[in-house]
Amino acid sequence: MSTAPSAQSVFSRRDLFRCGALLGAGAVAAGALGLPALAAADAGETALPATPAEAFARLAAGNARFSSGAAVGPERTLARLKEVAPQQKPFSAFLGCADSRVPIEIAYDQGFGDIFVVRVAGNIATPVEIASLEFGSLVLGCKTITVLGHSGCGAVKAALAGAEVPGQISTLFQYIVPAIDRQKMDLAQATVANVRYQMRKLREASPVLSRLVGEGKLAIAGGVFDIAAGTVAPVEA
Repeated sequence: MSTAPSAQSVFSRRDLFRCGALLGAGAVAAGALGLPALAAADAGETALPATPAEAFARLAAGNARFSSGAAVGPERTLARLKEVAPQQKPFSAFLGCADSRVPIEIAYDQGFGDIFVVRVAGNIATPVEIASLEFGSLVLGCKTITVLGHSGCGAVKAALAGAEVPGQISTLFQYIVPAIDRQKMDLAQATVANVRYQMRKLREASPVLSRLVGEGKLAIAGGVFDIAAGTVAPVEA
């Protein structure tokens, strides 16, 4: 089966970046995009998003609530946990950094069972992370995957410096160094480049993910979380 999107694909590359921009807009653009109404509806929403566009819209509304100080913390009760205990049906997946300041469910104002999160220092796509995301997409039905970097990423900073580090920390570098230019990039630029590189790896290294993307069942996006502001800036592929 071809992995290229068909002419009838319901989710074009232009649609993907438009939704990625919504995903990263946060509170700054919430009013202009009509997100307050969407956020209010989303806070009590129970139906699962049926398309990648709907999934991105729900995430955008959640981050808008969080970054504007209006988070509602939906579906974080023991009752909700008991509800999803028999089976999980997350609508979106993330490849994020292990940094303790980037709790993705909180940043997007989601709760138990809503999103499938894979976290590792440097938000790198190794075979292990890719396998987990394949499971989240193919088996669990996630409509989107977002590679989420963040400001001040220690793993990217260390890879950029290239200095000797203790233990096995340096094993991370091999997955980040191909994305960056140590001579020309600062940390912010390298962080964006790393997100873009990991996005490309997900698309190219996994026939499972590329097929789902080609069928319009999955979309892959990227962003950088601003730790100080709580907003997400989109990263174009």
